[in-house]
Amino acid sequence: MFVVRRHKHNPLLIPSSENQWEGWAVFNWCPVDMDGKVHAVYRAMAKQDPLKKGPEHPSTIGYAYSEDGVHFSGRRQLIIPEHEWEKYGCEDPRVVKYGDWFYIFYTALSEYPFTPDGIRTAVAKTRDFKSIDSKALVTPFNSKAMTLFPEPIDGKMTAILTADAHKGESKMAIAQFDNPDDLVSEEYWKNWYESVEDSRINPRRVSQDQVEVGATPIKTPYGWLVIYAHIEHHPQKEGQLEWVYGTEAMLLDLHNPRKIICKTKGPFLSPEMQYERMGQVSDVVFPSGARVSGETLEIYYGAADTTCCIAQVNLNDLVETMYPGTSSKRRLMRQGNGPIITPDPKHEWEAKATFNPAAIDVDGVVHVVYRAMGHDDTSVMGLALSRDGVSVDEKLPEPIYTPRSDFENKKRPGNSGCEDPRLTRIGDRIYMLYTAFDAIGPARPAAAWISVDDFLARVWNWSEPALVSESNIDNKDACLLPRKVNGKYVLLHRVGGINICLDYLDVLDFEKEKANSCTVVLEPRRGMWDSVKVGIAGPPIETAEGWLLFYHGVSPVHHRYRVGIALLDLNDPSRVLARSADPILEPETTYEKDGIIPDVVFPCGSVERDGMIYQYYGGADTVTGVATIALDTVMSSLVYASPESL
Repeated sequence: MFVVRRHKHNPLLIPSSENQWEGWAVFNWCPVDMDGKVHAVYRAMAKQDPLKKGPEHPSTIGYAYSEDGVHFSGRRQLIIPEHEWEKYGCEDPRVVKYGDWFYIFYTALSEYPFTPDGIRTAVAKTRDFKSIDSKALVTPFNSKAMTLFPEPIDGKMTAILTADAHKGESKMAIAQFDNPDDLVSEEYWKNWYESVEDSRINPRRVSQDQVEVGATPIKTPYGWLVIYAHIEHHPQKEGQLEWVYGTEAMLLDLHNPRKIICKTKGPFLSPEMQYERMGQVSDVVFPSGARVSGETLEIYYGAADTTCCIAQVNLNDLVETMYPGTSSKRRLMRQGNGPIITPDPKHEWEAKATFNPAAIDVDGVVHVVYRAMGHDDTSVMGLALSRDGVSVDEKLPEPIYTPRSDFENKKRPGNSGCEDPRLTRIGDRIYMLYTAFDAIGPARPAAAWISVDDFLARVWNWSEPALVSESNIDNKDACLLPRKVNGKYVLLHRVGGINICLDYLDVLDFEKEKANSCTVVLEPRRGMWDSVKVGIAGPPIETAEGWLLFYHGVSPVHHRYRVGIALLDLNDPSRVLARSADPILEPETTYEKDGIIPDVVFPCGSVERDGMIYQYYGGADTVTGVATIALDTVMSSLVYASPESL
């Protein structure tokens, strides 16, 4: 797992009302280090000049520098249109130091109104950013987003670029030069373009996606790290499909950069913040540069085509999460030889499904309370016990909890009953919150409690169930924190089927006090693996650094339930300190991919033992599995990315 954190000073560059040439927008910037300073080039769009012909807000390339990597000054124009092949604008620079020169590649616009054939790649060279020593057109065909690998590969100057960026399917490709003069040779590029498919690398997941080169590649022991833009469902015609911009990463072979070793499973940065959602072009995060500072990878990106921002990620966490052979320790690892609890045809009440389990460790024994269904589709609760957290030592032959109230008794054929439990011990009581459903709806969380003594004695003397929220509100996935925060009990729940919410309670008596507010804790992230809805797994685990919350998320593109982690502030659990950018468990095995509801991993409870977290989950709404991850692995990533640590 790895965590992405936006820089606390974002946006770091905004349009300047003092300068005509950058008064409209500044974005898509790229950094390079020299003489202890960070030098950045960026695309600047001018305020409108009604007397000039051409684009309403023409683009040039700006420059700024910083001594601390945060505060940039010395802003000025660096590259302006001077030739016919760039007369209508210079856009989206990438800078790389190669040998004694800084190469600045940019998009040159030669026609207006803009046409694909008038959008090509150019290069400028400088030694010190004080002046441009030379400029030249690079490609004779439609292309953009070009940059060099910062050192020769197999003795050759090597570039990565996006060809045919505006002609249907964009092509990310590699070009290598025996002679540096080939970089600006029209003959070389015509020959290269004729066999572009031989040079192509393709990280797209489906055919309608588009990809574009982002930052200059970064060398790691595992391969060349390339940060790039991935655009899901890129429209081929006006209004055909929605554009969903995301930032992804891949590793290319150190000696053969046309070979993709591995890549992230989806976007890890997508439009979330106001400055990314609203701007000249809304809902865009576009990676255009990167640099490494210590263990931190800084991704320079444009937000909504308006401002310049930085996102930070631990470089080792990112690379190890991607790389085969090292990724396993950063994800939940399945335990046992398959599901640990399966339907039992000898017991009608659990003959169809045994899934979505809660878990609680009492007196050294893990008690797994699971949702069970018979062929009448009524959900009840069963109990299994495990001393080692994996092997089931005993499973009770009768349910320990069944529907008792009108709000959970079946009113017509279909699913109904007591679903998806979460268990929290507070004092000498165990509180079970679950989803109550009468087959009509809406689904609502209910609560009941039992004394620890009765629970251990298997005397199922549960309190009368009570609805947690108002009866006309769709609500699910509820749990209690195991202690008060600021003198109040804390309830997590999901209102409206989308967001994880928090409410504070004075008493734990839901006949007297129900949830009456929704402070949003986590919400879906546009374009990412959890972009449709999120819901808690089990009650958060308290650590010295914060509340560790596992949660499930669903994506509209992949239609799969997956699991992630967030770290909440100890004294204000509505405040998210860090959140995993990637899922740490997703449907992969047969028992997770095939069942009543395919492609589902759905956890409802976890326990921590001897530095290991045991996560209990439902597979395909049919069986129960368990997976583990080391607590220190989780915390090292989350704490690194928390606001207090950066």
